[in-house]
Amino acid sequence: MNITYLTPDAEGEVAWPSFDNDKKAVATLGAFDGMHLGHQAVIRRVVELAHRHDAFSVVILFDPRPAFVHGWAARHEGAEPDSAAIDAEALTGIGERLRRMEELGVDHVLVVRYTLAFAAKSYIFFLGRLTGKLGMRTLVLGQDGAFGRNREGDVQHVANLAAATGVFELDIVDDRGPGEVRIPRDFKPEMPAEWGEPADPLAGATKAERRAWSKKHQAKAMRAWSSTNVRYLLAHGRIQDANAILGEPHAIEGVVVHGEERGRTIGFPTANLGTDIEGYIPVDGVYAGWLVDLGTASEQETDAEAGQPAQAGPGESTQSEAAQAQSGTEVVSDAVPEAGTQDQPRRWPAAISIGTKPTFSEKTGLHERVVESYCITDDWIDLYGHKVRVEFAGFLRPQVKFDGPDALVDELKRNVEETRRLTA
Repeated sequence: MNITYLTPDAEGEVAWPSFDNDKKAVATLGAFDGMHLGHQAVIRRVVELAHRHDAFSVVILFDPRPAFVHGWAARHEGAEPDSAAIDAEALTGIGERLRRMEELGVDHVLVVRYTLAFAAKSYIFFLGRLTGKLGMRTLVLGQDGAFGRNREGDVQHVANLAAATGVFELDIVDDRGPGEVRIPRDFKPEMPAEWGEPADPLAGATKAERRAWSKKHQAKAMRAWSSTNVRYLLAHGRIQDANAILGEPHAIEGVVVHGEERGRTIGFPTANLGTDIEGYIPVDGVYAGWLVDLGTASEQETDAEAGQPAQAGPGESTQSEAAQAQSGTEVVSDAVPEAGTQDQPRRWPAAISIGTKPTFSEKTGLHERVVESYCITDDWIDLYGHKVRVEFAGFLRPQVKFDGPDALVDELKRNVEETRRLTA
């Protein structure tokens, strides 16, 4: 898979690459945050049509998320987020999205840095560039797809333009999932009060009960397969429901740092993540899941030199800075961020604890979070300085205060046994 990083100029123009003039392109576009089943359906259709018509399959990937950029600008007098700002609402980092796209067989991914100037371009202007520069002959969108200035390029407007010009075709994919769900407006994370995986509050509800619940919580209808729904589920500890939409366990990534080491004193040493975490952190609580060792930074650099590229972040590439400077707004790379430094990275079942500090983080605009993972293994594990992936299988219990260390140890032993069951 070929990856091209593009940065719009001050006017929002992008130096789109040119592909083979004798071969056309089937394309889609979006942030694809979470790479859930709806996103996968769209991208699989792109790959399918590209194979059928001997064309390139192309994904135009917006980074950062448009919602993050517009939200930041609204809170900062029209300013855009800089590279240090962390999108704490993003379900997945850019590297994870790229890895999933490669697994689906995409030929080209164009990672476009999403800016306000770029967002101000009309959908007609944008489509003109895609057909003229990329040779796009088919655009694939989900049923609620929309892009361009003020999201004016919805499915109906794009379909009308395709019919009027005859230059490209629009292919619409059913990416909604099994029916609609109700999600409270402006919901906040809420830790479950009970032990065990939380149930859907509307499961088995009558129409009248659903209407009453929606009114009480100012809920809005939304398709089941959506990044917002996944975020809502994770914010309420409903890990298994979220994983069903994602198609695999939700995960976060970070570097292991030294913590207060209190767990070591009671026989439960944990791997603590630092503050720079990629991926959406679920609500506070204790979870069952896995810890995956992705290796040290030096190991990732060694792999990159050997032809196994280290992870590239937003706006970055595994190419040299000189190559980036020479290309101006465009960086081309065949390198896909690897999930680890080994063919089969070390992986353990783990009981995962998430809590919130009173410390405020300027990078995220939220209170700092603490993520600790106790690996269920008889071996001694030293992961300090390693990048790890924490995968979630289910919610075990809320964070509670115990009467003493003995009561805490007894509960941790129960958490370990439940983790063994859920990750078997």
